[in-house]
Amino acid sequence: MSKNVSDQLVETLVEAGIQRIYAVTGDSLNHVNEAIHRNGRIKWIHVRHEETAAFAAGAEAQLNGLACCAGSSGPGHVHLINGLYDAHRSSVSVLAIASTIPTKGFGTDYHQETNTIKLFDDCSCYNQVAVTPAQLPRMLQAALQHAVHKKGVAVIGLPGDITNLPAIAIESSSLLFRNRPVVKPSENELHHLAELLNSHKKVTIFCGVGAAEAHKEIIELAEKLKSPVAYSYKAKMAIQYDNPFEVGLTGLLGIPSAYQSMHECELLVLLGTDFPYTSFMPVQNKIVQIDIRPEKLGRRAKLELGLCGDVKDTLKALLPMIGMKEDGTFLSHQLEFYKKVKNKLLIYVNDPGKPKAIHPEFVASVINELAAKDAIFTVDTGMCCVWAARYIDGTGERKMLGSFNHGSMANAMPQAIGAALACPGRQVIAFCGDGGLSMMLGDLMTIVQYKLPVKIIVFNNRSLGMVKLEMEVAGIPDLETDMLNPDFAKIADAMGMPGITITDPVEVKSGIEKALLLEGPVLVTLWTDPNALAMPPKLEFDQVKGYALYMGRMMFDGRMDEIVNMISSNYKHLGELL
Repeated sequence: MSKNVSDQLVETLVEAGIQRIYAVTGDSLNHVNEAIHRNGRIKWIHVRHEETAAFAAGAEAQLNGLACCAGSSGPGHVHLINGLYDAHRSSVSVLAIASTIPTKGFGTDYHQETNTIKLFDDCSCYNQVAVTPAQLPRMLQAALQHAVHKKGVAVIGLPGDITNLPAIAIESSSLLFRNRPVVKPSENELHHLAELLNSHKKVTIFCGVGAAEAHKEIIELAEKLKSPVAYSYKAKMAIQYDNPFEVGLTGLLGIPSAYQSMHECELLVLLGTDFPYTSFMPVQNKIVQIDIRPEKLGRRAKLELGLCGDVKDTLKALLPMIGMKEDGTFLSHQLEFYKKVKNKLLIYVNDPGKPKAIHPEFVASVINELAAKDAIFTVDTGMCCVWAARYIDGTGERKMLGSFNHGSMANAMPQAIGAALACPGRQVIAFCGDGGLSMMLGDLMTIVQYKLPVKIIVFNNRSLGMVKLEMEVAGIPDLETDMLNPDFAKIADAMGMPGITITDPVEVKSGIEKALLLEGPVLVTLWTDPNALAMPPKLEFDQVKGYALYMGRMMFDGRMDEIVNMISSNYKHLGELL
C-alpha cells in the first residue's frame, strides 16, 4: 500500500521524536488520526477541548523539548489559540497542526473556514499552509526547525482534502537537526564585563529561566563575587537548590529580600531573564545583562552593558577572569534579611487557620513537605501561583510549570496532563484554583480515560482570589468575584477518580498523604481562607491608599462581618499594609 500525505506526516513526526498528538478528532483530521493508528509508534491523545491540547503540548515541550497538538477546521483552530499563545510566550517548542477546510473552499466563506495565517500570526514563529502534497514535507521540516531553534510555536495549515492524496518524496531533507552551538560574547566584551564585576564591591546576580542550565557556574560566580542570587519565578526550581547565596524571588509574587538585594547593590547582573516588571528594577545602580536573544537586551532596564550569549557558555569563559573578593559584608547583610523574611513567611504555616478557612500557605507547605524530590508541579494563574512561589522548594529535580508569561486561567490541570504523559513514573501535582478548574472541568475525564496519576489539589476559596485582591488594592468594590462552586469531590467521583474534601486544618496532612499514596488520579478539595492576602515585596502608596478606600467602602456598605473576618485572617499583613 502506497503512503499518503498523512502517513508521510506521521513518519516525519516520529523521526523528530514526537510521541503523541493532543487533539480532538474529526473532520479534516480524520485521515491523520487513521495514519497515527496505522503507524503505531505515535499516540493520539483524545482531549475534551483543544485548549487543553495546546496547554498539554506546551507542558510536554517544557519537559521533553518538543511536542505536538492539532485542531480541526474553524472552532478547533480557535480553541487552540490560548494554549498556543501560552506556549509561544513561554518560548517552548510546539508544532501545531491546523487542519483546514478543502482547498477548493478557500476564500469562499466555506463552512468552518478560518484564515490560519492571520489567526496564528501573533503566536507563532512559523506559520504556513501546505496546499499541495509536494509542499507538506518541506514545510513540515521547516516548521520543526523553527519550533526547536527559535523556541516557539510552529503552525502547519493542512487542508483535509490533501491528507489522503499520495505522498510525494521530498527533494530536500526531512530530518530535524538538533544543534547546541557554543554562544558567548567576544573576548573584548568578556574583559569589559570582568572589569565591571571585579571593580564593584556590592554585586547582585538575578537569574531568569535562561540561566537554568548554569547552576554550577552561577554558584561559582556568586562565591567569587560574594553576591546574593535572586531569581524569577520560572527560574526558582533551577536556581534555588543547593545555593547558599540565594535570597528568593522578586516581582509581583516575590519577597522583600530579593527586591532589597537588587536595589542595594552597586552592580546588578541579569542572567537569561526577560523579567517584565520594570517597576521592580532598580534605576540608580549599574545593570549588565546577558541573554542568548540580543533583541531582549535593554528592553526592561537601562543597561551599562548588554551581551549576547548563552549563560552557561558565557560564564564558563568569564569565570577565569574574575578575582575572589574578600569582603562579604554586603552578602551577609542580604542573607540575614532573607532569613528574617523566611521566618515571616512561616506565620501562616504555624497558624493553619480554622474550619472552612484553612490558610493556603499552610496547605502549600504541607505539600512541599510530602511531595517527591522529583515531583512536577503545575500551578494555576492567580493565588495558586503565590502559594507555590513562596512555599514549594526546589530540589534540583523538581519542575514547576505555569502560565507565567501569558497569565492564563485554567492552565494547571491541562498542563498536568502533558506532564504526566511526558514523564511517566514521576509524581505530578496540580495546584488548581476553583475558578481555573471550573473553566476546563471536562478534561478531568481525559485524566481518567488515560489513567494518569495526577494529584489535583483544589484551593477552594470560593472566589477569584487574585482578581478580588487587585480590586481591593485599587479601592474598587470586589464585584462579581464570588464563586458558587459545585462539590468538586462528587464531580471527581462521578468521573471515575477518588474525591477528597478537607474543611478542617487538622485533616490537611492526613488527607494529602492519603491522596499521594493512592494509585491513579485523585482530586483533593481544600476549603481555604477567602481572605488570604498575598503581599508584594514592595507596597506602593497607591496600593495602601486603595486598600484603605476599599475598607472604607465596605464599612459604608454595612459589610462589617467581612471586615472582621478579613482582619482576623490577616492581622499581621494588614498591620504592615495599613
